[in-house]
Amino acid sequence: MAKTIVNSVCGMCSVRCPIQAEVENGRPVRLQGSMHAPGLKGSLCARGAAGIALYEDDERPQYPMIRAGERGEGKWRRVSWDEALDYVAEKLNKVRAEYGDRAVLLSDRGGPFRDVYRAFLRAIGTPNYCNHDSACARNVMNAAVSIFGFGRKDVVYDYKNCKHLVLQTRNIFEAINVAEVNNALDGLAAGCKLSVVDIRANVTAGKADNFYMVRPGTDYAFNLAVIHVLLNENLYDKKFAEMWISGLDELKAFTAQHTPEWAEAETGVPAERIRDLARQLAAAAPTVIWHPGWMVARYSDSFYVCRTAYIINALLGAVGAKGGLPLAGKPADAGRKGLKELLSLFPKPEEKRADGVGWMPERTHFDAGPGLVHLAYDAIVTGQPYPIKAYIVQRHDPLMAFPDTADVKNILDKLDLLVAVTFSWSDTAWYADVVLPISTYLEREDTIAGKNGLKPSFFVRKRACEPRFDTKSVWEIYCGLAKRMGIDKLAFDKIEDIWNFQLQDTGVTLADFEKTGSVSLASDPLYRKVEDLKFKTDSGKIEIVSSRLAKSGIPWLAPYVSPARPPQGRFRITFGRCGVHTQGHTVNNPLLFEQMPENLLWIHTEAAKGLGINDGEYVTVTSNGHSGKIKAFVTEFIHPEAVFMVHGFGHTLPVESRACGRGVADNELMPQGIRKWDKGGGGIAMQEHFVAVSR
Repeated sequence: MAKTIVNSVCGMCSVRCPIQAEVENGRPVRLQGSMHAPGLKGSLCARGAAGIALYEDDERPQYPMIRAGERGEGKWRRVSWDEALDYVAEKLNKVRAEYGDRAVLLSDRGGPFRDVYRAFLRAIGTPNYCNHDSACARNVMNAAVSIFGFGRKDVVYDYKNCKHLVLQTRNIFEAINVAEVNNALDGLAAGCKLSVVDIRANVTAGKADNFYMVRPGTDYAFNLAVIHVLLNENLYDKKFAEMWISGLDELKAFTAQHTPEWAEAETGVPAERIRDLARQLAAAAPTVIWHPGWMVARYSDSFYVCRTAYIINALLGAVGAKGGLPLAGKPADAGRKGLKELLSLFPKPEEKRADGVGWMPERTHFDAGPGLVHLAYDAIVTGQPYPIKAYIVQRHDPLMAFPDTADVKNILDKLDLLVAVTFSWSDTAWYADVVLPISTYLEREDTIAGKNGLKPSFFVRKRACEPRFDTKSVWEIYCGLAKRMGIDKLAFDKIEDIWNFQLQDTGVTLADFEKTGSVSLASDPLYRKVEDLKFKTDSGKIEIVSSRLAKSGIPWLAPYVSPARPPQGRFRITFGRCGVHTQGHTVNNPLLFEQMPENLLWIHTEAAKGLGINDGEYVTVTSNGHSGKIKAFVTEFIHPEAVFMVHGFGHTLPVESRACGRGVADNELMPQGIRKWDKGGGGIAMQEHFVAVSR
């Protein structure tokens, strides 16, 4: 039996952990985390361990298909790759000819392997690249940009060296980023304190020294009170503030009324506990981390939750500090050149974005990278500022990711072309005109990617085995379209040609990846001296009073508005992730389904008692004319105003025999929720909805 070990990259979630795949007679038989990856320690999460189950699963798209019935009817015509790509290329060219190049939109799940299709979009002349962050991390990103002038990924969370870690709406021990978890556990073992701020006692809270159960939607009040204590008790880092912070006087004036006593009335957390937290943080500063969250598309003021989290880090001198939020190093910081981008082959389109990001009033402050896809949907419906008529959904499922499936379907119905590029079935793929199936991550190669951090690096995903079905790698799909559309510069025939193009002038060769699958560009962590920090704001400092926000007419801190309490007999619906599944993508995975076949409804003990609900019995959750059956988890460890469920369940597709009909989809319970969004950060306010629960 021939055995080989392939260094590659996991694809079961957005983390993309380095892995080693053991292959026997052409089939993967064992997976483990790379022993060469710092923090990973050779381990994988449950999802990573289920990669072979994905490879072996027959319930995934196996060949290209073109719709043969109405959208969503499930009638397909199997076609060859030539016919499928010819069809898509012809339809795209038709849309471009009638409505202009800008009429094409693509959204993805983000990540490091985007260069090929972003180059494809630039080649055809559209600026409309977006990702899923409207429902995820846009509020965090735009908060970072407004404070530092750069994004959330330009700082590192130095968990191993941290002395006090605050996790607010960030459940890292269930997320699961394995290296992040291991580094945080190493920090805790070395004496780091952990404080958790959330509406429920999640897995991470179970490891906390301090747990603060806040009333849903009051995180902003909690943060303002902490800032009040830091400033009024002179607990902030005065030297750092003098050097790097602008707007301190304005901040002190703004927060003067936001005392811990005031916050107690809003959050339910005793005032003395808020004071004590601020003092604990000051004692540990600057080796502290107040995490701004990950999926903070929650409430209409979540942008300011993220902004105040970054402000607290700055007041404690944690920005740039070892054990705090040091700045991420890029190849240039290590004296090396970065990867050559395929994007560089084509000029940037001069056309303005359809979502208005960067140019419309009140949208000039948003980060323009992936924009805000839910705002681009307006152009599909109204034709303003111009029509969007073709939409490529790249490993993205907006019909499950975004609120109110029926509402989003009505939007997608206005398209002339909807293409799903996917490795698994999804609601959006089922509703598409064309399905272009991607090989699973064990069966495909991707472009070389760079990773910034304390030790910047390059890494590559290599194919561990040949595809089981008639599927293709992402680069093959878009290079195939490029050939058909006369885009010769992107018409690569071999992945090695792309890799060699990317490595030009870097001093790195393909042979350098053979041993570990990655190449580190720095021998030691690139911690910078405080004096050497650089911020990309107009002032060159950390801007509390943001010039960027001012230009867009957005308050640097908005007046606090107390969140509405649920009407009698209803609850605020909240949702989150778990350690077993990746949103809806893995619910039908045979191995992971076995571990978690359905989601539960967390409901407070007293609320359940009032409704006559017992732990473990099925209840009905209702909103928006939609209802679903879900098993109740009765507990004291959730705020009485809220119910909670894990996102990604409630599948209805007949091709997903395991997941179909199991659990409830939270997004179905949010009427026209895509239209409720945070004007500061751009994220969809997905926890601004109330549901009824009954036996």
